[in-house]
Amino acid sequence: MAVLDPVTLTVIAIVLALGYYYVRRRYQYFDDKPYPHLKPTFLLGSSGPMVFRTADMIQQIQKMYNCFPGAKVVGAFDFLTPNLTVRDPECLKQMLVKDFDHFTDHTPFLKDGKDYSNSDNLFLNSLFMLRGQKWRDMRATLSPAFTGSKMRQMFELVSECGQGMVGHFLQETAADGATGEYEMKDIFSRFANDVIATVAFGIRVNSLTDRENPFFVSGKKLLDFGSFAGSLRFLFFILAPNLANRLGVEMLDVKLSRYFHEMILDNMRTRAEKGIVRNDMINILMQVKKGNLKHQTGESEATETKDAGFATVEESSVGKSVTTRQWSDRELVSQCFLFFLAGFDTVSTALGFMMYELTLNPDVQERLYREVLEVDEELAGKPLTYDAVQGMRYMDMVVSESLRKWPPAPIVERYCTRDYQFDDGEGLRFTVEQGRTVMVPVAGLHHDPRYYPNPGKFDPERFSEENKEKINPTTYLPFGIGPRNCIGSRFALMEVKSIIYYMLKSFTFERCERTQVPLKLKCNPAAIITEKGIWIRFKPRVK
Repeated sequence: MAVLDPVTLTVIAIVLALGYYYVRRRYQYFDDKPYPHLKPTFLLGSSGPMVFRTADMIQQIQKMYNCFPGAKVVGAFDFLTPNLTVRDPECLKQMLVKDFDHFTDHTPFLKDGKDYSNSDNLFLNSLFMLRGQKWRDMRATLSPAFTGSKMRQMFELVSECGQGMVGHFLQETAADGATGEYEMKDIFSRFANDVIATVAFGIRVNSLTDRENPFFVSGKKLLDFGSFAGSLRFLFFILAPNLANRLGVEMLDVKLSRYFHEMILDNMRTRAEKGIVRNDMINILMQVKKGNLKHQTGESEATETKDAGFATVEESSVGKSVTTRQWSDRELVSQCFLFFLAGFDTVSTALGFMMYELTLNPDVQERLYREVLEVDEELAGKPLTYDAVQGMRYMDMVVSESLRKWPPAPIVERYCTRDYQFDDGEGLRFTVEQGRTVMVPVAGLHHDPRYYPNPGKFDPERFSEENKEKINPTTYLPFGIGPRNCIGSRFALMEVKSIIYYMLKSFTFERCERTQVPLKLKCNPAAIITEKGIWIRFKPRVK
């Protein structure tokens, strides 16, 4: 065994000492700040539970939120990077709503300032990752596509998917020996996939009967963050994006991204050649390209938002502004691609947890079923409509409570684009430097007993007509906060409510041997995944 010479040992010792000194200096960032911070673990900061998978995502967020109960702001280290977690609703409102101009962006993965318009990475061109004025222009461009009037036009396509799903399960549960037991993440991923296929990509698939169809298989592979390799790739891209970019490591598979890209462009070309018009996202993108997509005059945003349900977010002035920017095909296709990414996972996650709560709370399930019957009688044999679904008050209460207890996005972040001087008017003053990330602990706010007494209880009455006015809007953030909130909240809620309507009309939801109670989550840093799945029995109703 070779022995290192003294010079080499000295160099190594100096490098290690300098590295140690550098890390120690980084960890002194919060020492002079007027708010508390979590004590960092060497090199890991506050990210140890995420790296070693000792806590699930919601547990980690709640730990962060609850560690200093009286603090408005808490500091923590993402490995060596200091971030701020703002846990006070009024501070959040001041920073991310009133002073939004300082926090317009999501934290960029690649901080080189380049324009990725010509990149093969559709995700980097999507609304989620766009920055500055380009984001403002794209938000204003797409905002008219997500109004109530556009949802009414798309509703028929979503409804067809729901009816097809119910028909499939009615046929399966009627077969001899059928248990009627299904895993919710799986079936609702397939439902969400079919909805996105028809609404965003203009194609019809049935992922329940054709379980290995290319569209579903490609989508599932693209979003494989649940596996060890997938979550490792995700972490590498998040923690060292520039290095990942230089090494050619992508968060999303480039070949699969191209597959979706070509699919959309081919569909657009075919429609243009044959004059095909369909009420879906591709038609909207074609209108954008022609400059024909605009907010309809007389359309009341406040009324539309109220009718869409409690969780619906209202569009800000950013989305209502006028833009004349011309978009490339790649930039437009990227928005359709983002629609797929968001719809495939978050909707299926929300539906799975909602089904779990309906199963464990049969009184809630029965009351919701009675409302379904009332709507069905009022329709008198006519097809279900968008307005009929939106008029279901108890349905909205149940969906709102499910999103409170199980937010699909348990934490959101905003990136400080220029130095910001914060002053709460009560003595708390500090500077948020450009390049610093502010974290919003959604799961912490949703489970804070100050805002939601007995937060572990599933109680739709929190959102009744008498009680919902008492809720501080900044403590309820299932679709984010401020002008950069989720543009698709209306669509997601329409999708969730319509499939629950059809399923509840035909089935009761019951526990089975594989139903895990209480539900436990996997310790995954990139996704909310249950430990053993959500298994529920569908029992056909006797007509």
